[in-house]
Parts: sequence; structure tokens; C-alpha cells
Amino acid sequence: MATFILIPGGWQGGWVYQRVAEILIAHGHKAVPVTLSGLGDVPAPTANLETHIGEVVHAVGSLGDDLVLVGQSYGGMLVSGAADAAPSQIRALVYVDAYVPDTGDSVLSLTTPRFRDLFIAGAKADGLTCAPPASMDPRCRPHPIGTFLQSISLGGRWREVPRKTFIGAFGWEGSPFLDLHRRLSSEPEWSTFAFDCGHNVARLKPEALAEILLAQV
Repeated sequence: MATFILIPGGWQGGWVYQRVAEILIAHGHKAVPVTLSGLGDVPAPTANLETHIGEVVHAVGSLGDDLVLVGQSYGGMLVSGAADAAPSQIRALVYVDAYVPDTGDSVLSLTTPRFRDLFIAGAKADGLTCAPPASMDPRCRPHPIGTFLQSISLGGRWREVPRKTFIGAFGWEGSPFLDLHRRLSSEPEWSTFAFDCGHNVARLKPEALAEILLAQV
């Protein structure tokens, strides 16, 4: 039995993985959808990237071995950060239309001008959180802006995890992940997949995503 730690993207909570988690559990595995500080019922406007990485590292430490870390969008930052801290406990990393940072990168530095403008506009109300785009699920919460701005510090140990997978979603305009998908597709240590759907893969393609996750074990 494997344990899947399911990390959402910006503005979302663990609820985004509900259907994926149900499928994984039905196959005899454990699924742990994560709701990060500030993305649930309790605001945490001063949370930063280090805060969120620490929460995933804590989950890794409490769940033992044979772990699969799954991160959507912003969650890719946390997959890399947590895997860098505890690579020996993790059997696979799965980035779902997500950022794959090098040390010194931030979401702000890796994303496109369109999303930088969105972050700035979304943070105008209080300067601490970024309001979710109006088109998103009503369960979404203002995202602590420090998590998008802070640079990640990596020692490179995350690369020791034996299986690394990137899933690209090619059905939406303005994706900051297309060049990343092309680059990783040529690297032998990566497996890559492409879905013809919007960015929110966990909600739009839960069965297909679960199938890829189950192949990691």
C-alpha cells in the first residue's frame, strides 16, 4: 500500500482532489489531500513558501515511507521543497501542470507576465493575500501572497527520488508550463504526459490522473 500526499494549487484546498482520492482509496491505497495554511477556514495572511513546505515536510514525516507526492500548479513548489528535505521516504514525485523549480526560483519568477499581473491585482485589497480569480470554485480562498513571492532554497536532494513525472494540460490558453513540458520530455529521468484539458486536472480528469498515480506503485 502506498500513501499519496495530494497538494493543491493556488487558492484551493484539499477538496480539489476529492474524486482522485476516492479512486486511490478504492484501489487499496491511502490518500491524504492537504489543505495548506490560509487556504481553509482560518486565514493565514503572513504564511510564506517556507511555511507551506514545512507543512508538507511534517506530513511526510508523519506518514512513513512508500510515499508519492503529487502537486498541482503552485503545489509543484512544495513537492520539490519537501522532497529535498526527505527524499528517502518518497518513491515518486508527480507534478500536475505545475512549477518545477531550481533553487532561487519563485512562483513569481517562473510564471508569465499574465499571472504576475493577476497576483498584483489580486493583492491590492490588503497587500498580504491574493484574491482568487472570479471564475474559480466558490470554496477557493485568498492565497497568502508571500508563498508566490518567496524564493525556494533547494540542495538538489529531491532529484534522488527515483520516479519523476510531469503532466501537462494543453487545453487552456496562457499556460506557463508548455516549455517546461517540452524540456522535461527530453530528459531521461522524467516521464511526461499531456492531457487536452484545462489547468485544473484533478477536477477535469480525475480518472486519468488517478491512473497515472496508480502506475507509480
